[in-house]
Amino acid sequence: MNSVILQTATRALVALILVFSIYMLLRGHNQPGGGFIAGLIAAAGFALFAMAWGIAAARRALRVEPGKLAAIGVLLAGISGAVAALLGQAPFTGQWLFIGATEGDKGLPISTILVFDIGVYLSVLGAVVALVFALEEDA
Repeated sequence: MNSVILQTATRALVALILVFSIYMLLRGHNQPGGGFIAGLIAAAGFALFAMAWGIAAARRALRVEPGKLAAIGVLLAGISGAVAALLGQAPFTGQWLFIGATEGDKGLPISTILVFDIGVYLSVLGAVVALVFALEEDA
């Protein structure tokens, strides 16, 4: 589609959509949201970009093949579940690592729950964008 208005608006909208998807990803394990819905929101941004600028531009903007992105996400989610099993606990039990911990300060908490959500995010984003790209190429 060659609409100057859509292309101009898409520049700002896609950036806002992607920032909102990251926000939904990071707040997800404590409140509603998480990797699945955040991945769908990001995929909607790339679908809008593909409609405004074309599939080739959207593929360049994504920078990674959607299938590879989905595979990396599944691998990351699986690894996050295996960490607890390697530590002798039930698989997918949440594990925490505190980066930069000092006496009196816990530091920055990183959990396997967040790593799992990031894996789901990448899987959903890759799968949905691959579907959208395939449908757009056939049209």
